[in-house]
Amino acid sequence: MKKLNAKELGIGALAGLTAALLVYGATVQPWLFILFGALSALPILIVGLGWGNIAVVTAVVTAGLVGAVGYSLPFGLFVVLLALIPAWLSHLANLARPASELGGPDHLMAWYPLSDIMLHLCGLAAVVIVVAGAVMGYGSDLIGQVVDLYVTVMQDQQPTMPLDPVAIAKTKSFMLYAVPVVWGIVWVLMLLAAYYIATRIVAASSRNLRPREDIPSALRMNRNAIFVFLAAIVALFFGGTPALIGAAAVGAFGAGFLVSGFAALHYRTRGKDWRVPVLVLCYLTSLILTLPAFIVLILGLADTRKAIALTPNKNTDNSKQPDTKI
Repeated sequence: MKKLNAKELGIGALAGLTAALLVYGATVQPWLFILFGALSALPILIVGLGWGNIAVVTAVVTAGLVGAVGYSLPFGLFVVLLALIPAWLSHLANLARPASELGGPDHLMAWYPLSDIMLHLCGLAAVVIVVAGAVMGYGSDLIGQVVDLYVTVMQDQQPTMPLDPVAIAKTKSFMLYAVPVVWGIVWVLMLLAAYYIATRIVAASSRNLRPREDIPSALRMNRNAIFVFLAAIVALFFGGTPALIGAAAVGAFGAGFLVSGFAALHYRTRGKDWRVPVLVLCYLTSLILTLPAFIVLILGLADTRKAIALTPNKNTDNSKQPDTKI
C-alpha cells in the first residue's frame, strides 16, 4: 500500500478541478456536451495512468466537491458519475499479475488485457447515455417536439413544401432510436481517443505504469461483448424503454467492434505496399457509405481475442509498480 504523497494529492486535486470545469462547460454549451464530457475524462485518465489510484481517487472526490459547492449537489453527483468512468479505466489499465500465474515466464508481469478494458469502456458509455437520457427526460415526447420544431422552421422557409404526416411520424420513430445509437458511437470514440491521448502523454513523460502497447495488434473486443451486442439488437424489437437501452448499447458496442475492425485492418495490411491507399479508402468510404463501415464492423466481430502485454517484473523504481493485481 502506497503512502499518501502531497504531490500526488495535489496533482489529483488539480485534475479533478479541471474535469469539473470541463463538465460545467458541457452543460453551458449542450451541443458540445459529448466533446466536453470526453475532454473531462482526459485529466482523470492522465493522473490515473501516471500517478495511480490514490491520485485518481483524489481527482474524483475533488471534481465532485467542486461541482457540488460551485453549482449544485445534483451537478456534483453528475460530475462524479462522469469522472468515475476514466478513473475505473485507469484502474483497470494499471492492474497486473505475475505472468507465471497465467502459464507464462516467471520473470514477466502480465497486464490487464486491452480487450477487457474495451468491454468496460463500451458498457460504461452505454450506462452513462441511459442515465443522462433518463435525467433529461429523453423519450418520444422530446423527440416529437424537436422534429415538430424542425418541420415548422422548414415550412416557414418554404411555405409551399408539402407535409406528409406519415413521413413525419416515421421520422420521429426513427430519430427516437437513432439518437441513442449515435450518442453511443460518438461517446465511445471520444473516450477511446481520450484514453489513447492520455497513454501517449504519460508515456512521453515516463510516468506510465502500463507499458506502451502496439494498438493494431492489441486492440480487440472481448468475446463476451458479442453476446451483449446481440442482446442489445434483440432489445430494439421490444420497443419502449428496453429498445432505448438497447439502442444505446448497440451504438456503444458497435463503435467498439468498428474500432476493433479498423485495428485488425491496420494489423493485417502491415508491410504491404498498397497499405496506405487502402486504409485511406476504407476510412473515407466508411464515413460516407454504410456498407464499408458494416464490413469493418464484421471484421471486428470476427476477430475477438485477448492480447496481454508483458513486461519484466523486476523494476527498481518502486513508484512505477502497479497499484494492484488482477
